[in-house]
Amino acid sequence: MPTTQKFEIPEELRQLAEDNVERARKLYLQYMEGVSEAMGLWSASPSETASPAFNEVRERAIQITRENADAAFKLAKDVANAKDLQELVTLQTRYVQSQMKLYAQQTQQFGQLMAHAFGGSEQSQPGGQAGRSGDPS
Repeated sequence: MPTTQKFEIPEELRQLAEDNVERARKLYLQYMEGVSEAMGLWSASPSETASPAFNEVRERAIQITRENADAAFKLAKDVANAKDLQELVTLQTRYVQSQMKLYAQQTQQFGQLMAHAFGGSEQSQPGGQAGRSGDPS
């Protein structure tokens, strides 16, 4: 009678994967630091014409990117430490479920920020055109 043999991932392979994930995470953090510095210089520019609402959108976009990257790196680290195929499948399933919820929340938040930014930018135009769209006058 055939027995089912449990597939296990060798410790050496898991350690190699974990080391590579950590190197990739460090490179990503360096990249994000550079992006943050560039965005900071851009927002400090005297010629900036973007409203504070657009700055808020930009900052939230960076924050969302970091949140999603952090979740992906956590998954990669957990996958690197997985001992068998069943654990890999479980990790991936949990990750997809949690990310789908997070993406829905982020999309809603980002949409609200964009609506506020566009609404706020129209109100800040000379002549107050934004408030007149529904006025009969």
